[in-house]
Amino acid sequence: MNYAIILSGGIGTRMNSNGLPKQYMEVNKKPIIVYTLEKFESAECVDKIIIVADKIWHGCIKTWISDYKITKFESFCLPGKSRQGSILSGLEKCVESSSPDDGVIIHDAVRPLVSDKLISKCIAQLNLHEGCMPVIPVSDTIYFSKQGVTIDSLLERDKLFAGQAPEAFNLLKYYQINKELSADELDKIKGTTEIAYLKGLDIVMTDGEFLNFKITTPEDLKRFEAIVGKENQEK
Repeated sequence: MNYAIILSGGIGTRMNSNGLPKQYMEVNKKPIIVYTLEKFESAECVDKIIIVADKIWHGCIKTWISDYKITKFESFCLPGKSRQGSILSGLEKCVESSSPDDGVIIHDAVRPLVSDKLISKCIAQLNLHEGCMPVIPVSDTIYFSKQGVTIDSLLERDKLFAGQAPEAFNLLKYYQINKELSADELDKIKGTTEIAYLKGLDIVMTDGEFLNFKITTPEDLKRFEAIVGKENQEK
C-alpha cells in the first residue's frame, strides 16, 4: 500500500492573491490543487490520497474531488504549525491502518506539473532504500557568505543539488522519526527529507524534473498558465 500526502495548508503570502491560497486559484477554470490530485489519481503505484488542508476548504475540495472523479481520496487532516507539523498530521492518518512495508509519498499541492514517471520512480526506490528525493542540478554559480555582504567562498556547483517534491519514504520508519520530535523541533525542519537524513535513514537521490516547479510567485503562476494554455491548444 502506498499513501500520497498532499500538502494544501499554505496561505501563499508571496502570491499577492488577496487572501486566496494559491492552491485554490483557478487556471483554465480548474483549481491548481485539482491538477495535482489528478496526477496522483492516475499514478498506478498510489493507492490512497490524504489531503492536509484547513477545515474551511474541506467542502470545496470535496466538491472538486467529486466533479473531477478523484476516487483515491481517503481523508482530510488539519495543518500543523509548520510544514513538517502538517506532514506529521498526514502521517498520523496514514498509520492508522498501515503495514510495515507501506510507503508514503509527500507532495505540494502547488507542484501541479509532477509527472507519473517521477511519482512512480520515487516509490519504486522504496524497494531498495528507506527514502527517495528527486533533485535537479544547480545551474548557477553559488557563493557562500556568512553575513550576506562579502564572499567567503565559492561552492562547487557540480556537487550541489536542489531538492524537489514528491519525496517518498517507508511510512512507519518516517512516521517514527517525526513523532519523536517536539513541536519546536518540527518547526525547525526546513525540508521533508532533512529529518530523514539527520536521523540516518537510507535516502537515495533520483533525477527530478525542471518542469516540476512550485507555484510560489505571480511569475510562477503565469508560467503555469502558459503551459496549460499550450497543452489545451495542442489537444
